[in-house]
Amino acid sequence: MLSFADRETTRLLQAGDPAPVEWINPAGASPFFLTCEHAGRAVPAALGDLGVAAAEMDRHIAYDVGAEGVARALSARLDAALVLQRYSRLVIDCNRPLEARDCVVALSDGTAVPVNADISDRERRRRYVEIHQPLHEAVAVALTQRQAAGRPTLLVSVHSFTPVMRATGAVRDFELGLLYNRDARLAERLAETFRAANPDVAVRLNEPYAVDDVSDYTIPVHGERRGIPHVLLEVRNDLIADAGGQEEWAERLAAPLRLAADILKETPDGR
Repeated sequence: MLSFADRETTRLLQAGDPAPVEWINPAGASPFFLTCEHAGRAVPAALGDLGVAAAEMDRHIAYDVGAEGVARALSARLDAALVLQRYSRLVIDCNRPLEARDCVVALSDGTAVPVNADISDRERRRRYVEIHQPLHEAVAVALTQRQAAGRPTLLVSVHSFTPVMRATGAVRDFELGLLYNRDARLAERLAETFRAANPDVAVRLNEPYAVDDVSDYTIPVHGERRGIPHVLLEVRNDLIADAGGQEEWAERLAAPLRLAADILKETPDGR
């Protein structure tokens, strides 16, 4: 494993490291455009194992458990373009701005990440340039092309959350969170349509957290700045830990998403 000093003069990603971005169904005809910023658990070879035990890489601290499977299944059901990010959020969190404290974490839900403990500003920026930027440049180019072609677009960012935080003991006793900041149009319509179709499921707006400019990237940058209706989905990860749960939740979400889009088409201001 390279030392920090050695890495200062090298690129982070080397031959054999996966590309940061994976496209699924890029030509999808749906108005929905899906992103999954915490899909992967890859770590660049130059960073070794980050000093983190293998079992910890199976936890929510390393990636959003089940989110990739839900996103892929939604892409198929909706005929929607999907862009996935392949690297672990312990390398860099691709849904945080560079200046966010937790864009690169030294401690996540009680687990230390030794390789990140004394990261230099230059190394932090290298991770941002080589992993974070390619994802968001791909999203930006695709959204610009869609807008230029006059295609209606709704942005859906797919995530999952842990039912219990290990470090604090905080319990999240609901199944689905629908998150937004300044623009509630899609989140509120989806809450209505999802609850009507799934009365047995607890749905919360802006839980387990609310979107803002400091702790989020995709929604503020690609949704709000462009005026695109958007929502960040948070599905409780014990419900989607296996393929069966992922398919079930994609099925639960697909029809309510379509109906919410139809409602917005009729009332574009969301009222």
